[in-house]
Amino acid sequence: MQRSVGATAEDSGFTLVELLVVIAILGVLGGVAVFSVVGVQDDSQISACKTEAATVHTAQEANYAKKKSDTDAAGLVTAKLIHRAPTLVTIGNTGTAHAYIDFALTYVAATCAGAGTA
Repeated sequence: MQRSVGATAEDSGFTLVELLVVIAILGVLGGVAVFSVVGVQDDSQISACKTEAATVHTAQEANYAKKKSDTDAAGLVTAKLIHRAPTLVTIGNTGTAHAYIDFALTYVAATCAGAGTA
């Protein structure tokens, strides 16, 4: 076997220990990245719940301003105040018969657990 001029046995490549260290470092970095993404996903789901509750609340207020009465989700869609029925909140009657708006929003999805009250 011929060697090129100036090449020694030490220049043949990486050792097994060096490769294992690099693999371990990549594994740790990958684990950190996965756990940080999971936290962001949870925060985005809670934000979606809060946003939908705010949208439905605003639509109910607009409906009350037009018709002086409350309605359910289907009524808000029919009145073209929202595009589709909400999936993360439900609209219920508070039974207090205020002169203003008489409804309550409740989170229904398990992903809204950290969103607080609607």
